[in-house]
Amino acid sequence: MRTSATLSRYIGRQFLLYFCMLLGILLAIILLLDTVELLRRAAGKPDATFSVVVQMALFKLPEIGQQVFPFVILFAGMFTFWRLTRSQELVVARAVGVSAWQFLAPVLIVAPLIAVFQVTVINPAGSVLVARYEKMEDRYLRGRTSSLVVSGSGLWLRQIQENGQYLIHADTAEAGTTTLRPVNVFMYDANGEFASRIDATSATLEPGHWMIRQGWLNTGVGPAEAFDSYRLDTDLTLERIQESFASPDSMSFWELPGFIRTLQETGFSATRHRLHFQSLLSTPLLFCAMVLFAAAFSLRQTRRGGTMMMVAGGVVTGFVLFLFSDVVRAFGISETIPVPLAAWAPAGASLLLGIAVLLHLEDG
Repeated sequence: MRTSATLSRYIGRQFLLYFCMLLGILLAIILLLDTVELLRRAAGKPDATFSVVVQMALFKLPEIGQQVFPFVILFAGMFTFWRLTRSQELVVARAVGVSAWQFLAPVLIVAPLIAVFQVTVINPAGSVLVARYEKMEDRYLRGRTSSLVVSGSGLWLRQIQENGQYLIHADTAEAGTTTLRPVNVFMYDANGEFASRIDATSATLEPGHWMIRQGWLNTGVGPAEAFDSYRLDTDLTLERIQESFASPDSMSFWELPGFIRTLQETGFSATRHRLHFQSLLSTPLLFCAMVLFAAAFSLRQTRRGGTMMMVAGGVVTGFVLFLFSDVVRAFGISETIPVPLAAWAPAGASLLLGIAVLLHLEDG
């Protein structure tokens, strides 16, 4: 039997309503818990006032909210089908020949649309707020004095010292090393006024300093002086430089492809960003899998009873999926498995498993 448009709109509207309700409740709880955690981290830091902490928590909320979207889809689907069954609406629909796959169709359309909206609208807007959160975190909680920016013109690294600061610009970095080529260093005094400039062929990060080789030092007084090696103090390490990269979560979905190309051209690894981008592309598939799991648990509940079993099943499913995704992601970051496989495997496996479980429950 063909499902009526009225029934499809009704089921889709119910699912969207419960999704918004559950998402709002979860975001309120997350905001409260995250504010408490940030207050704990801000203890003993006079610059991190309560208003700053609340602002940081609000900036961070979109990032965490996107992480819970799959679980909100799962529980919104479970609650939708449970409510429709409890009110006998799905029972009547089954009695007139509407199969589970037919009343699932509107939800399977709404869920990917939510995923597309999340990836193309919420993610870009949230990335701006997350970037601002990370800057505030570096300033108020971590006390970082250096930063790294990668752009189409190469990479820029800023280091703040007691007697001033300096900027290092390089076109490329040798893969697997801490050597930058070619290098321009702009040094400023404590008042922020330009002091000197270095142009060199390379700079290598060694413990406690940059070793700059084959260059010229221009202090603005007299002609530039040539040197074979020049030592520039720093407290940077390779790990801290890598941490200074913009995290994948702070990058917009639309900006990620260009940023990945820039990272690869400058010689840095783009594995984390490639994995994040592929994971965003697989989001609609993952949301469909969550809907199928929700239907499987809801149908089982209608036949055997036990709301608690349905909720427990959803919690366990969400936990297992999160654990599986985390493990596969770790393999992808370490490049043990290809990045596309690491990004698409959780969504693909979940979708196939959800289809298999629903087929078993519906068709035996």
